[in-house]
Amino acid sequence: MSTSLKKVIILAAPSGAGKTTITKYLLERFSRLAFSISATTRAPRGAEQDGVAYHFLSLAKFEGLIYQNEFLEYEQVYEGVYYGTLKSELERIWALGKVPVLDIDVKGAIQVQKQLGDKSLSIFIMPPSIDALKERLLHRQTETPESIQTRIDKAAYEISFSNQFNKVVKNEVLETACNDTANLLIEFLGPDFTK
Repeated sequence: MSTSLKKVIILAAPSGAGKTTITKYLLERFSRLAFSISATTRAPRGAEQDGVAYHFLSLAKFEGLIYQNEFLEYEQVYEGVYYGTLKSELERIWALGKVPVLDIDVKGAIQVQKQLGDKSLSIFIMPPSIDALKERLLHRQTETPESIQTRIDKAAYEISFSNQFNKVVKNEVLETACNDTANLLIEFLGPDFTK
């Protein structure tokens, strides 16, 4: 893939806004997209496999890669817990002739967009409302009321950055949001992208 085609799609959203579902839809619809696997220092959960869900790295390894400027973006989310996008991951995907899709947090998305400029398309997936987001999180039945409130507070903060993204897609009806996002990709990558 020539340098002129080294583009990146960035998706970010508050927890529960539907970003992961939309990302899966895009990857299934467009064969020329590939998921960018983030790196993290957290331990694998359940059946998560290294190099599939995440690149699981030790804290020392991760910090060494930061020192060597190997990350496009990274963030320490909690004490000793980092997440980041390795430059080598994008190079791996580009070498396959594909376009990387980054499913990352809001601050990371803004960092990548600033570095890549018009080579990236950043899309913020907006929940219909904070109340709708709370309902979705309650419906999951995977969290305590306290952790849901923490996520709601964080969501309100993240939504405040939505104006820094290239595009905002409101996810009121999932099918519509998926199609709207797909159309933005076609507009950004060109009609040949769908072939």
